[in-house]
Amino acid sequence: MTNKKLKQFQIISICREDLESKGFDTSKVDDGIMKKIASKMADAYSDNGFWIDMPILAEHYGVPRRDSKK
Repeated sequence: MTNKKLKQFQIISICREDLESKGFDTSKVDDGIMKKIASKMADAYSDNGFWIDMPILAEHYGVPRRDSKK
């Protein structure tokens, strides 16, 4: 049995085309470099925007808050 509260959902991904759309040459970029970029981007988003955006989006989609009086 899996714990429903711990089930994870993917937030975002990155691909070489994303880098190319910003003018980068990815012809020599291997999967290892892509994984490093993705990991650093995940860290940056977690540190800078995740905890701000998550409650805003939860409210937008009608996720109720727990009763703080309990």
